[in-house]
Amino acid sequence: MLGIGRGIPPVSSTIDAPLEWVEAVRRLRLPPTTDKRLQELMDRNNDGLLTAGERADLESLVELSEQLSLLRAAALPLLGRKPE
Repeated sequence: MLGIGRGIPPVSSTIDAPLEWVEAVRRLRLPPTTDKRLQELMDRNNDGLLTAGERADLESLVELSEQLSLLRAAALPLLGRKPE
């Protein structure tokens, strides 16, 4: 079974990490221009107007966005916080 990312085994024990690192993970987001592109591609997809290249871009951006969300979610319990 693989963890977040490709080829990374799941973590089965805890590690010490500086709080700043965990906070940085919690703040991970797509850059604004990339997020805007993702929104545009999703709109085009909803309208049935995507080209094959745009569909590939959309799939990649959705996967990246989901991975960032999973990383942020994993950081929250370490910080004693609930999702925003």
